[in-house]
Amino acid sequence: MTVPNQRKPNRLINEKSPYLLQHAYNPVDWFPWCTEAFKKAKEEDKPVFVSIGYS
Repeated sequence: MTVPNQRKPNRLINEKSPYLLQHAYNPVDWFPWCTEAFKKAKEEDKPVFVSIGYS
């Protein structure tokens, strides 16, 4: 028996923007523009990639 692929939402699921919500089920650990995102990037010494949208 095959179990259906249950997609889990990422943290964008709580946003109000239709653009961000369309990515809420992507298998990527997306962050909205927030202090938490920049704090995590600094702690992990990782770059921040900013999407300005394409819709």
